[in-house]
Amino acid sequence: MGVNRAIYPGSFDPVTLGHLDIIHRASQLFDEVIVAVAHNEAKHPVFSAEERIGMIEESIKTEPRVVVRRLGGLLVDFARSEGAFVVIRGLRAVSDFEFEFQMALMNRRLEPRLETIFLTPKEDYTFLSSRIVKEVARLNGDVTPFVPAHVARQLRAKYAPDS
Repeated sequence: MGVNRAIYPGSFDPVTLGHLDIIHRASQLFDEVIVAVAHNEAKHPVFSAEERIGMIEESIKTEPRVVVRRLGGLLVDFARSEGAFVVIRGLRAVSDFEFEFQMALMNRRLEPRLETIFLTPKEDYTFLSSRIVKEVARLNGDVTPFVPAHVARQLRAKYAPDS
């Protein structure tokens, strides 16, 4: 039948413990999980795509079934090129659902083989987002409960380069 693979797309700016929880959960369900790092200028990323890929790779060293790739262009084109027709999306709250549902329907319209599976993170991470983590870091707060240690160091370096 072949390899059962899924794509977990996102900007991951930066990767959080919530993202890593979803990656781990997905890796229990699929033979291979492709973490697809998207470049979205509208989100004004703090980290380059290469930096984000590096942070994720450092974070998933113990996840043998997970690979990280750069996502450019449409997710459906990426899915075709990777031969992966399952998309993993994390849902933290009901407020995430409407946007994610619209995206899932559009993706399926563009590529009928593409299915979206929604996973919920551990309860401890339902409030967590990269945007909130960046704001805490920008204001010199402690982000160590929310991101891996190496990511916290990189955030400190971005927001307080002279310290």
